[in-house]
Amino acid sequence: MTSRLTEIAFDCADPAALAEFWCAALGYVVVDAEEQVVEIAPSKVPDAELVEAFRRGPADPSLIFIQVPEGKSAKNRLHLDISPVDCTHAEEVARMESLGARRADLPRAENQSWTVMLDPEDNEFCVLRSLAPGEFSL
Repeated sequence: MTSRLTEIAFDCADPAALAEFWCAALGYVVVDAEEQVVEIAPSKVPDAELVEAFRRGPADPSLIFIQVPEGKSAKNRLHLDISPVDCTHAEEVARMESLGARRADLPRAENQSWTVMLDPEDNEFCVLRSLAPGEFSL
């Protein structure tokens, strides 16, 4: 027996706005939206096809943004790491800033290859090294 990671849930104040940010950041689309819950995924796939894809093996999980009354009170214990695929690390950090993210005010190690950022609701995420052709190195 086994399970698959199918969804990652975010508590937030404004599901639609946070979903809009992450759609722009990841190239995802809204697949379901209600007043207090918005789900985004890599593409709109009928539920039956998506279930079959997960049964065959790991697939990209959807992100679900759920409105909650309380605000964020501490550092996240879990965060997303993203890697640019068609630009440099610096260009991706600048793009995230243009979408409404900001750099976290944390000390940076001398050889640190990632940038810690905050989404519009202060959820931490990291922009890792670029996977773009000619940019990737171990």
